Amino acid sequence: MRTPKILTTIRTYDRSLFLSDLFAGLTVAFVAIPLSLAIAIASGADPAKGLVTAIVAGLLISLFGGSRVQIGGPTGAFIVVVFSVIAEHGYDGLVMATMMAGVLLVIAGWFRAGRLIAFVPDAVVNGFTIGIGIIIGTSQLKDFLGLKPEHDPADFLEKIPALWHARDSFSLSALIIALVTLILIVAFRRLWPRFPGLIFAIAIGSALPFLLPLQADTLASRFGELPSTLPWPELPHFSWSRFVELIPSAITIAFLAGVESLLSAMVADRMIEGHHRPNAELTAQGIANIGSSLFTGLPATGAIARTATNIKAGGKTPVAGIVHAIAVLVIMLVAAPLAGTLAMPALAALLIITAWNMTEPHKWGEYAKGRPSDIFLLLLTLVLTVLVDLTVAIGTGVALGLAIRLSRRKQVESDWHTPDR
Repeated sequence: MRTPKILTTIRTYDRSLFLSDLFAGLTVAFVAIPLSLAIAIASGADPAKGLVTAIVAGLLISLFGGSRVQIGGPTGAFIVVVFSVIAEHGYDGLVMATMMAGVLLVIAGWFRAGRLIAFVPDAVVNGFTIGIGIIIGTSQLKDFLGLKPEHDPADFLEKIPALWHARDSFSLSALIIALVTLILIVAFRRLWPRFPGLIFAIAIGSALPFLLPLQADTLASRFGELPSTLPWPELPHFSWSRFVELIPSAITIAFLAGVESLLSAMVADRMIEGHHRPNAELTAQGIANIGSSLFTGLPATGAIARTATNIKAGGKTPVAGIVHAIAVLVIMLVAAPLAGTLAMPALAALLIITAWNMTEPHKWGEYAKGRPSDIFLLLLTLVLTVLVDLTVAIGTGVALGLAIRLSRRKQVESDWHTPDR
């Protein structure tokens, strides 16, 4: 079924549901703003692109999606891919690849490919997710420690020596701001999980240079003032040669968007005891990525952390996601200069927390007790993600996983089952 969930929920919609969705949407918006800015920066894009993506893609995912509570926007899973596409093809190449990925996702939804997520082994998903977390965490050490390397390579093996050679530029001010922000984020989440403490932690960390004799780069000092309007939609420049060279990137973006959104929807189902529509979700991700590319935004997908925040804040229907997108737009229109005062070390702390959560350390013991073949598959995907390339890691992992599945079918029919995500 590809019917958007909003068409189902609107039939019994009432004032109490709206009030719940309104509060949840506003809460998620305060969480989404610093995350969207930080993800865009870490991806090598202008920070405003993160807000544009949260607004446009977030709205479209809620309007056309197959989940009651899914929140869409830019996510940490795309940082590695986006950074490499921009480095190799420029930002215009990323926009075109995002549009191509959107078309692929719409086609996948139309042909009811949503159920195919069950055939992607858990070990592969866990491996590349941990690998992405490691890369994101490493990429933020520069701002977390206030380092100023002569060059900032994208390759993991080159980045570590570059950071080490820049150790003399270490800034105690940056470290203090980052640590205070990190501690506050953790404290707010543990003590008041329903309170949007993320924005307050970032704000307090960013205010330290104004209250104490500390110095740190800000969004405005590094990137200039944020725009206070949405860009006009425009089609990316198309050429056949450009199309062909961007096919691998588009496939990777589409795969990641599909996997992340369906995983997020499955997590949401367990939290609300509901059922999402996978094919409607894939279609919505395709529409959202096409829409984001038209506004020169970033790739988007369902965001597990923001979706969980929405549920905990009382979100009941897709209206909460619509409210979230509109709230981000309003804040962008009226408070863009304020966002320019956010400190880079504070945003680095936010992304390091995000990276740590992506690796799901509480599950490492469970992974270690798995089948030797699953452990090997996880470690292989992880290493290839960090040291080689995400596309290679996913392709190799899925191919080996399917081969392992076929070999197990000859041994014990029940050895392979639909992953419980």
